[in-house]
Order: sequence, then C-alpha cells, then structure tokens
Amino acid sequence: MFRVLLTCIAAALFTLFLTPVIKKLAVRVKAVDNPNERRINKRPVPTLGGLAIFTSFFFSIFFLLPIPNEEIWPVFAASLVVILTGIIDDIKELTPKWKTVGVVIASLIIYYSSGIKLDMLNLPYLDPIYFGGFSLPLTIFWILAITNAVNLIDGLDGLATGVSIIALLTMGTIGYFFLTVDSIVVPIMIFVLVGSLAGFMPYNFFPASIFLGDTGALFIGFMISILSLQGLKNATLITFIIPIVILGIPITDTLYAIIRRKMNKQPIATADKLHIHHRLMSFGLTHRQTVLAIYCLAAIFSVIALLYPISTFWGSLLLTIGLLLGLELFVEIIGLTGPDRQPLLKRLKIFAKKLNRKR
Repeated sequence: MFRVLLTCIAAALFTLFLTPVIKKLAVRVKAVDNPNERRINKRPVPTLGGLAIFTSFFFSIFFLLPIPNEEIWPVFAASLVVILTGIIDDIKELTPKWKTVGVVIASLIIYYSSGIKLDMLNLPYLDPIYFGGFSLPLTIFWILAITNAVNLIDGLDGLATGVSIIALLTMGTIGYFFLTVDSIVVPIMIFVLVGSLAGFMPYNFFPASIFLGDTGALFIGFMISILSLQGLKNATLITFIIPIVILGIPITDTLYAIIRRKMNKQPIATADKLHIHHRLMSFGLTHRQTVLAIYCLAAIFSVIALLYPISTFWGSLLLTIGLLLGLELFVEIIGLTGPDRQPLLKRLKIFAKKLNRKR
C-alpha cells in the first residue's frame, strides 16, 4: 500500500506539471471553449484537460506499479479510442451519434479482450439470472450510460472532476475493504486515477484555467464505468446497486434530463439549462457555492453507498426506499423536471391538509 500511495502522489504530480503543457497545446490546436448562450464561462478557456489525466494515469500504471500487462493493455487500447474521440470533439465538435460510436467501439474492445462484462445477477432467495446473449448489449448500455452521465454533469468549473474524485474514492474504499472485486488491481487503479484527477483540480476549480473537455469527461466516465463493472462480473443485487448510488448525482441528472426532454417532446440530445447545477444557481447560489453544494450531495450518496456492505438485505432495501423518496423530493423541490411537475410534493401537501382538518 505504501508503494500505491507513492504512485498516487506521483500521478498527481505528473498531472500537475503536465497540465500547463496541455493547455498550450490546446490553444495551438484551437481546442478552446468559447462563450455562447449555452456556456457559463465568460471567457475563452482551453480544453483537452483530460489528455493530461490520461497520460499521467497510464504512465503511472505502466511504469510505477507491477500490474500484469495483460490486465492493462485492453483498458489502455479502449481508453485510447475514447481519448481520440474526445480530442476530435474538442477540436471539431462531433455530433452525439459519432461520440456514441467511439464509446461503443471502446466498449467492444473491453468486452472481447478483457473479460469485463455483465454476465449474471444473483438475487436473494432466488436462482441467479444469467444474461447470456444479453450480456453484450447490457455491458455496452452500462458503459454508455455512465460515460454520458459524467459527460453531462461537466457544466461548471471543477464539477465533474470533484464529483468523480468523490465517487472513485468511495468505489476504491468499498472494493479494497469490502472485497466486492475479484482482484486488488481494481482498487489500485481507482486510487491512481484519483491521484491523476487530484493533480488536475488546481487548474480546473473555479475560476478554471483549463477544462476537462469531452477528452476528459468521456475518459473519466468510461474509466468509472469499466472499473465499476469489475465488481459486477457475477453481481449480487447489492453490488449492482452500490455503483449506481455512488454515481447518484450524474445518474440522476442524466435520467431526469431524459424524462424532461421526453415530456417536452424534445430529442434526448437537446441541450438545455435545466441540469442540477443550473437549477441550484437559479436559487441564487454562486458558481463556487453550487459546485461545493453538489460535492456535498455527492458525498452524501457516497456515505449511503458505504452503508450497503454492512447492512442486511432488508436494511439495504429500506435504505434504498428512503434514498429514492429523498431523491424524488430533492428533484421536485429544485424543479429538475419543471416547476409544475411535483407529484410527490403535491400528495404530501394534500396529506398534510387532511391531517390539519382532523385536528
């Protein structure tokens, strides 16, 4: 563990020193995020920040840790496809369809060359469910969903980076101490990725001098998706729920964005300003306060996720029900699907009125 700790520190330092170089490269190749009606930044900001994280992470993994190459090469090859997709998007701006193609190609590399896949689900008191021919589409869906969730939340300085650090630290802690993964290699990779992200944070937190760009958001989301899949090869219901809870903020934001656009009869890929960070800012929070508030929300999800491995099945069930109710209340209070769509709040108000009448 001492060697892993040193590697994490080294990864952070690599990113810290490499990011200014990437920043100059981004300006030279015109990978710059210019202000417009969809952006919150008021000045041009270089992107491609994910390239520094990618380089630092794999340099540390390949050269500083004794991890077998056969476990790393498939992940590296797939990540390279994702990084190239992100670089092209940051320079030329790809359509959502082509970005999806890039992530699907990377998913196929992972599925066929690394053995990272969703194979089965063990349910309590029931026989296991074997996915069989559905294993491939389910694996691709999992990777796409989480990758896009992280990409969508990348709307404020340091937001996706910080939320990803919190999520990864929780995943690594659960994987290492509660043994939800088959190999110690997975938590080690998670912690090294945290180190790489930590070195980028000084440049990315408000006011950011460089953005992750799709290069970074896609790479981080992809890595989180495949690292979480390592614990789901022969998933139980609890190990299936844990990564979803850990990633509660980006998954909630994505899910309700889809619901909102479907209700408004808009294409799913349509951009809007009704994401969690936009709604919190509409309540008067500053840019920095909004980011810190979402960090706190992500930390709450992480604490809840840490309770699952030490809970009984029924305790986990009650925890999940409470989490879903609390989440729905939060979503309705901030108006994530619109100010007039508050079914749970309306029912609670009716119930409260009936109680007052009885008194």
